[in-house]
Amino acid sequence: MEALIWIGAALTLIGVLGLGWCVLIAVRARREGLDEDAMRERLQRVVAINFAALGISAIGLMTVVLGLFLS
Repeated sequence: MEALIWIGAALTLIGVLGLGWCVLIAVRARREGLDEDAMRERLQRVVAINFAALGISAIGLMTVVLGLFLS
């Protein structure tokens, strides 16, 4: 079950990196000083990636907890 813990940790790390990437994109968009429509369009694309990264991170954490319970 140790492998399950490492797989979960890797998934969690990937999810957290994805969340950080979304924050980076949002900060860059804010610094560019885009108008409201362009900002909304860019952030709508980021929302889907944000939800996917959050889901991957949550699945990774669940996998770690499952691996800890089974070991």
